Amino acid sequence: MPGKPITQEQVNLYMSYRKNSKQLQATSAAKAGFSERSARRIDTGEHEVKQGVRKYRTRKDPFNGLFEQYLVPLLESNPALQPITLLEVLEEKAPNQFDHSHLRTLQRKVKKWRAKLGPEQEVMFLQRHIAGDMGISDYTWMNKLKITLAGELFEHKLYHYRLVYSGWTYVQVCLGGESFESLSSGLQNAFWCSGGVPATHRTDSLSAAFNNHSEQEVLTERYRKLCQYYREPRKT
Repeated sequence: MPGKPITQEQVNLYMSYRKNSKQLQATSAAKAGFSERSARRIDTGEHEVKQGVRKYRTRKDPFNGLFEQYLVPLLESNPALQPITLLEVLEEKAPNQFDHSHLRTLQRKVKKWRAKLGPEQEVMFLQRHIAGDMGISDYTWMNKLKITLAGELFEHKLYHYRLVYSGWTYVQVCLGGESFESLSSGLQNAFWCSGGVPATHRTDSLSAAFNNHSEQEVLTERYRKLCQYYREPRKT
């Protein structure tokens, strides 16, 4: 049939007619389901069979329904289970039927299940960091460590500054809360220790540092002037 690719099965059938029955080229081609012109190309070695996508199994599924019966419920409740663990479950459910030689097949089956029916994967976006572009800072309570000095509980926070590109870090102990004074002290000390000022600095809102809107405006202005003093182009 014009436009329909010739399969390897048709070629094999044609060659068997030509070899065993010694039939004419045209007759053998007709029985195999293609033209005499294609037969001539096969005889001269000019024809190449196009391999299609295989849509059938080459061998029987070794798990024979046990994957769906025993392993799928486990994956639905805990998708992070590893194939090696699931293989142990199969060995327990069906003794003497499975061993380590089935691991690769099980790995492919689990991978296929996760792709089709597993939980949605987290979407990751590539971030491109530039040297000297951004520094970030925040506060961390350290009370859960229950550090003591002379037998007394040492309640404190850490001011943590980090350069995004290099990962360089500066940490400073804060005895009070999140205030502009602790931010200003920690940030300036970090600038001096790192030997430079990044293009931008990102920190939290310091919501604990003010009680009303007017105090917020004052702290924002003080922070703006601090950034201006160190010639940061902008704050975020």
